[in-house]
Amino acid sequence: MTAAAREGRLALVALQFLTRVPVPAWRDWDDAWLNDCVRHFPLVGLFVGACGALVLWVAGQLWPPAVAAVLAIAATASITGAFHEDGLADTFDALGGHVQREKALAILKDPRIGSYGAAALVFVTLARVGALAAIANVDLSAAMVALVLAHALGRVAPVLVMARLSYAGDLEHARAKPLATAVRPINLAVALGWALLFAASAAWWTETGRAFAALAAALLVALLMTRWLRRRLGGYTGDTLGASEQLAEVAVLLVCAAHGPG
Repeated sequence: MTAAAREGRLALVALQFLTRVPVPAWRDWDDAWLNDCVRHFPLVGLFVGACGALVLWVAGQLWPPAVAAVLAIAATASITGAFHEDGLADTFDALGGHVQREKALAILKDPRIGSYGAAALVFVTLARVGALAAIANVDLSAAMVALVLAHALGRVAPVLVMARLSYAGDLEHARAKPLATAVRPINLAVALGWALLFAASAAWWTETGRAFAALAAALLVALLMTRWLRRRLGGYTGDTLGASEQLAEVAVLLVCAAHGPG
């Protein structure tokens, strides 16, 4: 397999892992792909964000910005199966209160949603919709760029968290065992490279340096999540990675919405 073919396959594996989009079945599956595919998480975010941006544009021709923003956010959640939103709710249910590590890990495995998780899900979703609507109210094209950027940069956060922490749960019962191992430096470097490329492209498109501030915000969220998870759990779990993505995503949208879209 050529290097280009391998990278293409890793991108498809990342797409399969993070979304509901069907991809070809692999006859020669290699567990290492699931670990290495994290380098292309931002690329998958670009795809998800682009789908949401398309919905935003179409809806924006028919309804007010607030309605269009709701439909766009709903579309992205549909594409991912609310994968990251589920992780956000579970994480805040487990870590919102003052419980011991073992209890927090048990709560993370509980499929039910509690008050902390529900509140986090509502507030973060409202912030995403509100920020997107605020941008779209002034400039629909800028809102489309912001949504794509938020999803692309948002998926850098979990990669950085994985690179800095070890898996905190039961490795034998992890839903994706190869992903619950250390992220190789090359995978982190590629993910950061994608993020920098997308931020530079957005800065050129919108003629503003706000895209780089958005990238800084996403990285800051990742660092703060790393510190929080190290203190509370001693590592990460799949749910906390989803929470990292959601918080980084809303941070990017808030930066893009600050003082208008341009």
